[in-house]
Amino acid sequence: MSDMITADLVDLDLAAETKEAAARSLAERMVTLGRVTDLDGFLADVAAREAQMPTGLDGGIGIPHCRSAHVSEPTLAFGRSARGIDFGAPDGPADLIFLIAAPAGADDAHLTILSALARRLMNEEFTTALRTATDATAAASLIRGEEAARPEPDSQPEPAASTEPQTPAEPEASAEPGASAAAAPAAEAPSAAPPAAEKPEKPEKPEKPEEPEEPTKPADAGRAFRIVAVTSCPTGIAHTYMAAEALEQAGQQAGVEVVVEPQGSAGFNRLDPAVIAAADAVIFAHDVPVREKERFAGKPTVDVGVKAGINRPAELIAEVRGKAERGEITGTASAHPSPVDNAGEPNEGYGTKLRKWLMSGVSYMVPFVAAGGLLIALGFAIGGYTINKAPSVAEHFIWTDHTSWAALLFQVGGLAFSFLVPVLAGYIAYGMADRPGLVPGFVGGSIALTINAGFLGGLAAGLIAGGTVMAIQRLRVPAPLRGIMPVVVIPLVSSAIVGFLMFLVVGKPIASLQKALTDWLSGLSGANAIILGVVLGLMMCFDLGGPLNKVAYAFAVGGLANPNEGSLKVMAAVMAAGMVPPLAMALATTVRGRLFTRTERENGKAAWVLGASFITEGAIPFAAADPLRVIPSAMAGGAVTGGLSMLFECTLRAPHGGIFVIPLIGNPFLYLIAIAAGTAVSAGLVILLKGARKTGRPDQAAEAGSAGGDVTGDGGAAADAKVPVAV
Repeated sequence: MSDMITADLVDLDLAAETKEAAARSLAERMVTLGRVTDLDGFLADVAAREAQMPTGLDGGIGIPHCRSAHVSEPTLAFGRSARGIDFGAPDGPADLIFLIAAPAGADDAHLTILSALARRLMNEEFTTALRTATDATAAASLIRGEEAARPEPDSQPEPAASTEPQTPAEPEASAEPGASAAAAPAAEAPSAAPPAAEKPEKPEKPEKPEEPEEPTKPADAGRAFRIVAVTSCPTGIAHTYMAAEALEQAGQQAGVEVVVEPQGSAGFNRLDPAVIAAADAVIFAHDVPVREKERFAGKPTVDVGVKAGINRPAELIAEVRGKAERGEITGTASAHPSPVDNAGEPNEGYGTKLRKWLMSGVSYMVPFVAAGGLLIALGFAIGGYTINKAPSVAEHFIWTDHTSWAALLFQVGGLAFSFLVPVLAGYIAYGMADRPGLVPGFVGGSIALTINAGFLGGLAAGLIAGGTVMAIQRLRVPAPLRGIMPVVVIPLVSSAIVGFLMFLVVGKPIASLQKALTDWLSGLSGANAIILGVVLGLMMCFDLGGPLNKVAYAFAVGGLANPNEGSLKVMAAVMAAGMVPPLAMALATTVRGRLFTRTERENGKAAWVLGASFITEGAIPFAAADPLRVIPSAMAGGAVTGGLSMLFECTLRAPHGGIFVIPLIGNPFLYLIAIAAGTAVSAGLVILLKGARKTGRPDQAAEAGSAGGDVTGDGGAAADAKVPVAV
């Protein structure tokens, strides 16, 4: 770590008052040393990471971090704030701020050393020493793991002193077979344990003899209770290893053997299967899906977010021990398999959980939508709108007849499209209950198709299937049956229950509601249609590919399963509005480039293609850097486009494709006018708002002129970066 932080990267009197200003102040030091090549681009990456989850930790620590293409080498900057800066920690502002910058392709060794720092932040004496450091050189030496009293880098006694902590660190590492990715830094580098971090570990050793005091575990035959844990966070640099350290320390204090597998950016070393087999329980503290989760099946499990692992490890250990005593087996625990899903805190609201479950199903459904819908659209384009009446190509196919090829495309697309509702239901259940939810979910989705309950039936079937499996998983099961629960008992019982409910209880009312919705769409005209188009346009542009965007898109796609004039208009309005944000940002960067940073101007070139292809996410970099101006502008343009598309009665049979499916659009010329109008409105608004900011902040005019249009100012690209970025 000696080359990662120097005295020039330490600010013991950090004057910033906001987390954005703090990140900028520390990042500027990195730029001065040539560690960061593009200040605003790097800050945008930091802000995007912060938008995923606040980086404040209990104990007055803020640890903003990211991997960025604008970082030339792994770098750590440290700032100490007298007033404190809010990084979103539950216990208040942070006075110790660490900014970690890792290159996009950082090597494993550097990231592992960074993980050692994250572990040491859990040591109270280490943080106390940082709070009392008198000069930048001493603080940098302490962070590097060198003796704080000897700031000279050429001093020889320091390595000798730094080797002493390795001896007490080794038993901890040896107690963690398979977790060497986190323990290795402690043995390999002086940074593993500074003298300040050495002292608290020694009093913890005498606690080992307390292990025989386990009166609550007579069945353990005298051995300590054993827990295996997995920790992970979106970036895999800081929180991953801090949670691992917190769980290990809490385990020592409770007389419990805790072996952790940190799954970080540097990869992960799999726990020995024998260690997993011997474990009594499992703790997952993660914000990204646990890799190879099936290894931990059949054990009592607690599944929480990574911050819970840092803030309340003792509670998690007590909770999982209680589950083991009661014989609660949760299979592989509640999974978080979808790209948009993150682990949540136990007190997370049901509304948030419901949104995540639904997005899990939608995210897996979208590829079927794109493949099936485009094949159907191509079939119509080649063979005309009567191609849906062509005989099966398995019985009648003429190689030289274009109509046969059109029928082939249409029929393959139709089969792919027929999976929409079962896949939606299956993966909603999967998001709720992991793989045991797949079978009843797919069965329920197929029943929804059979009884004409459609898209709404699929939603209900998925929720019913997931809830049924979760209820079964909470039952106490005799040990001999635990092995067959996930593959035999749960699929059998849950499928029977879901089938009964869908066929005889909720299926028919939902089918009636679906028919009423279809009839309403068919009759849409005039003002009602325009209002619906405006609402859908606002939804498509609010979170730029996020949950609300997906709800509007799923509503439109659901209508294509049984298309009519109204549902085809809805699909056209949704796709047109979704194209507006990236096209508007591309136009704005072209017309008034000096209002944008160099990175944003480069992103603007790509946004032309992304917008034309109906990839709304192309506007996310702009929204992450300046959400208060970009998002309202995008919503205004989307509303205009959605309303005009409905007014012009444009229709669309393809669920995706952007301008590349224009030949399949009804009233294509007016459709393009609607898109152009919305794009112009959004681009004009964002230029107006950004120009007003520049006018209102004359101190940035000179900077803009010298930096080629960088008017981000002190808050810069990250100042308002609180946009709900879609994954």
